[in-house]
Amino acid sequence: MLIGQYYHNLDEKGRVAVPAKFRPKLKNAVVTKGLDNCLFLYPEKEWEKIASNLAELPIDKSGNRAYSRSMLAGAMEVEFDKQGRIILPEYLRKFAGLAKNVVIAGLYNRLEIWDEVKWREYQTNSELNYNEIAETLSNLKN
Repeated sequence: MLIGQYYHNLDEKGRVAVPAKFRPKLKNAVVTKGLDNCLFLYPEKEWEKIASNLAELPIDKSGNRAYSRSMLAGAMEVEFDKQGRIILPEYLRKFAGLAKNVVIAGLYNRLEIWDEVKWREYQTNSELNYNEIAETLSNLKN
């Protein structure tokens, strides 16, 4: 299970340390463009499910093609160095607007990598509607 939020620095080479507790689950991992201008970091098995689902979308819909292209062509396998860091490719850093300070947020089956300023803005905005969002989600279960 991947949960919690952690603050790290992105170095000049585009490397970021992944929290040690997540590394065993991410031995083979894939990073790709996420939603809300963050990056998604998936364990290989989770990524295979996502990629398989994307590959099965009908290609006659432009939205399907666009989303599949963004997620699949934007993806890259990552490896950990001895310090537990991964290199985030420049095109992904640019997509997410990553500066020096980043947040790694665990969301059960994936990690999200955010620019710290954008993360704080996102949290502030979503917390304004937290109760309404929770009520909407509870209605979906019933």
